[in-house]
Amino acid sequence: MDGPSAPTRFYSTIVALSRPFMRWPLRLKARGLEHVPERGGFVVASNHLSNVDPWPVAFPLYPRQVHFMGKAELFRNPALRWFLTNGGAFPVRRGERDAEAFKTAVRLAREGGVVAMFPEGTRRAKGLRKKHVARPHSGAARIALAAGVPLVPAAVAGTDRLGRSLVRVAYGPPLEPPGDGVSRREAGEALTVRLMDEIARLESELGAA
Repeated sequence: MDGPSAPTRFYSTIVALSRPFMRWPLRLKARGLEHVPERGGFVVASNHLSNVDPWPVAFPLYPRQVHFMGKAELFRNPALRWFLTNGGAFPVRRGERDAEAFKTAVRLAREGGVVAMFPEGTRRAKGLRKKHVARPHSGAARIALAAGVPLVPAAVAGTDRLGRSLVRVAYGPPLEPPGDGVSRREAGEALTVRLMDEIARLESELGAA
């Protein structure tokens, strides 16, 4: 395994160190991994309940290294920037269309990397517990379409109830892009609607389990 999908030594170390924590107290359970492409780049898009979400979504995909967008402010600190960069993150300016972050995500996916996105843009409420459904953004769909890679829906549950619930994650079958004859914007919007429907379905199944 090589390219952006290959885990750095630092990333592998973090996985190893966090393994006991993922087993307990989080008691992470993952299902649907058979839907995740074994080779090539893809975008995985999940609901967003709490600040804890990224690692439960990424952890089951190891040895693929997952790349996340992180707030540009976090990269201002040199030590934190080193940690985030070696962990696979790259900066994005929130609240505006960041062309550079978009290009980085597309490049990583085209080169065989795994890019994780939260279409809701931010966790559903400040703190851990969700209170409302955030307005979805089309970034995940647009990145997948621009890179020509699969878009894999995912859902996480239990991260808003740490210590009181199992943390579970589910991955769904990759979504097929819209057919010819639609503009890139229309394709992104249509794929985002299907993505959010599939994320909701997976989240409902996790809630019923």
